[in-house]
Amino acid sequence: MKSNGLCIFALSALQIVWLDATYCQSVSDAKIKEEMSKQESIYHGKGEQRPDGYTVDRSLWDYAQILSGDFDGTLANLGPNDRWLDIGAGTGQAILDYYDPGNDQPRLESRSRRGKKAKAVAMSIEDRRTSYWQQTAASLDAGQMQYLSSKRLREYSPEELGKFQVITDVVGGFSYSVDLSLFMEKALAILDVKGHFYTLLQDVQSEEGTNKPYYQNSPFLTEIKTSAGEDVKMCSWLKSISCVQVTCEFKTPWKPPIEVYRIRKVCNEVKVPALTPIHYEAGTPPERRYQVKN
Repeated sequence: MKSNGLCIFALSALQIVWLDATYCQSVSDAKIKEEMSKQESIYHGKGEQRPDGYTVDRSLWDYAQILSGDFDGTLANLGPNDRWLDIGAGTGQAILDYYDPGNDQPRLESRSRRGKKAKAVAMSIEDRRTSYWQQTAASLDAGQMQYLSSKRLREYSPEELGKFQVITDVVGGFSYSVDLSLFMEKALAILDVKGHFYTLLQDVQSEEGTNKPYYQNSPFLTEIKTSAGEDVKMCSWLKSISCVQVTCEFKTPWKPPIEVYRIRKVCNEVKVPALTPIHYEAGTPPERRYQVKN
């Protein structure tokens, strides 16, 4: 966003002919690469080096409080032949809670909790497994719970991952990815038809469009613009994806406020409208701006 603004200023005020759109794009790309390097340092931070706001141990109860209201019931009703993928799982605490009967909360209980549960896969850039993870995995059937690390979602093939009936992303790749349209393509490719993808964004323009950016003198953390500079709400962009049904809910008690999304896949002919990243600033989560490709 800052680099784009500099290019526009130079063209309009200084009228430097050689500073064309290609140069502006190269400046933008170089800045994005620089910020991505900073973001990598955040991912690999441990202990006191981990910045505030970068949480790696959210519980299943946190998920139930944060995500759409039907998430707990959808997860609880999964059977032994179903699979759940948690993107940006960190220590995998939510999955550990899922398999620990002692951590079941009243609103997470349902018929399936009395039988064998679904298989679960945690995905994280860093391997943050603890001894508790290792002990729990050893106590279950082989392959009941898995932990994938050191690669991003886009680096796995659909054949490697298989299909999932539920995918969750609580301030994971959906909030951090540079290429948001590619992320959605990959996530929906491994989501089974009739499956659900639950995720959220912090500090984003709501579906109603009545809120303002949370941070003073700053834009929303994630923004989408048309080539003419008009705002595109995240909820509207998600609803423009073919073969999905999307519900959006804005939650103001959270600081910053969040918008949570339930995305249900209804057919296989998924087409995600392409976005071009034009601004990325490292953070927890990063500040991102995209432009809709014509």
